[in-house]
Amino acid sequence: AYKFLFLFIISWRTLLDKILLLGKICIMLALARNQFQLLLTNPVFLAGVCSWFSAQFIKTVIKLLSHKVRSFREVIELLFWRTGGMPSSHTALVCSLCTSIGIRSGINSDIFVLSGCFMLVVVRDALGVRRSSGIQAKLLNEIGIALTKHELIKVKPIKEVQGHKPIEVIIGCLLGLCMGVAFSVL
Repeated sequence: AYKFLFLFIISWRTLLDKILLLGKICIMLALARNQFQLLLTNPVFLAGVCSWFSAQFIKTVIKLLSHKVRSFREVIELLFWRTGGMPSSHTALVCSLCTSIGIRSGINSDIFVLSGCFMLVVVRDALGVRRSSGIQAKLLNEIGIALTKHELIKVKPIKEVQGHKPIEVIIGCLLGLCMGVAFSVL
């Protein structure tokens, strides 16, 4: 009889533990949902996402108007993935983040200083490193084509990553600045 009572108590305790665990999971999911809702209404987040998407949209419209798009797939790639061109979406994104953080947290806050340094790195990369590597890739492909043409060696072309011209970065900065102000003040 004691053995049966002991097993009965243990099974109830196991059931109670499972119910408590389920309750904790439900509370965690509710908190996670609340945090996700807060993220989606955060002006800094919205400024960053909207500035990036706006830059990509403008870039796509420019390519469409100049008849440089050959397929619907290319339109989708331009909207969501392709880099390079006018305006710089990377620069627009970091400038909007930096601007909105500066307005909301103050320019003497640690997070603004961090975002400002991050912005400088991204802008420098857009202007210098990515542009230089794109130019080098183009020249290497031209050399490869010449070597393949003369049947010296068969060369597979490498991807030519487009960097940005200074005007593309400046326009990206202005777009980001405007989006950051708009989402932080309005």
